[in-house]
Amino acid sequence: METKAKSKVYPLAMTAVMAAVMCVLGPMSIPIGPVPISFTNLVIYLALYILGWKRGTLSYLVYMLIGMVGMPVFSGYSGGMGKLFGPTGGYIIGFIPMAIIAGIVIDKCRNRGVQLAAMVVGTAVCYAFGTAWFCVQAGYAVGAALGLCVFPFIPGDLAKIVIAMVAGPMIRSRLERAGLNPAQ
Repeated sequence: METKAKSKVYPLAMTAVMAAVMCVLGPMSIPIGPVPISFTNLVIYLALYILGWKRGTLSYLVYMLIGMVGMPVFSGYSGGMGKLFGPTGGYIIGFIPMAIIAGIVIDKCRNRGVQLAAMVVGTAVCYAFGTAWFCVQAGYAVGAALGLCVFPFIPGDLAKIVIAMVAGPMIRSRLERAGLNPAQ
């Protein structure tokens, strides 16, 4: 029988675990230009499948706050407010609406095509936030910024979405079979 203490602590612990996974994988990036390839969005998508949209988004916010206070959890093992206000900070902020958009649809709709579309739309919103901020901070025209900050990332981001669509439900199902409902 479940105790009240477990029912309150367990979801918080699962949220913290996913934030910790982001802290481990987020800094591991591949520098290909002014915006590196990061694994953060993959972990966000996995968190949404495993925890649901509210706790998945919360796990990202915890990760973001950890980075904002200076811990080197952002791409390239960087952290601090300078990263947030720098040229790539719009992508860090853009992950929030990405998580909300994709997460709500993942929670409400079991149709895999609709989930895929929601993650693509969420990613496009993240691209929009990030590219707009990059243009302002780095002084690039929109076309040039898209060429540097969006187009090279589309194939990899689509691959991350597919990985999350396969792995996320499997992980959640196995946790549930083990009696550990991560979205409690």
